[in-house]
Amino acid sequence: QVQLVESGGGSVRTGGSLRLSCAASPSIFNFDFMGWYRQAPGKKRELVASITSRIAYYVDSVKGRFTISRGNAKGTLGLQMNSLEPEDTAVYYCHAEVQGCRYWGQGTQVTVSS
Repeated sequence: QVQLVESGGGSVRTGGSLRLSCAASPSIFNFDFMGWYRQAPGKKRELVASITSRIAYYVDSVKGRFTISRGNAKGTLGLQMNSLEPEDTAVYYCHAEVQGCRYWGQGTQVTVSS
């Protein structure tokens, strides 16, 4: 069973930065798709950013502020978040897909205060 473990959440003020990291355990797959989702209280979970071998995607609200990247090790993923806004407050989840299977991390809280 593959587990995704996130780290790097926390609390910052508006305009601050955070970096989220995700690592698969065991680290044996080159995932076809990896991404970051977020869910704010009372809202649906939404895809924030994703990356395949060739394409990176960002939801409009984070374009120019967030950068997704894959690490050198298999199954590692990062999300650099700059110019954070209160609207970015949510639980952020790492997601990965390979060989028809989908995996989720446990989530990490990001809180941005004004």
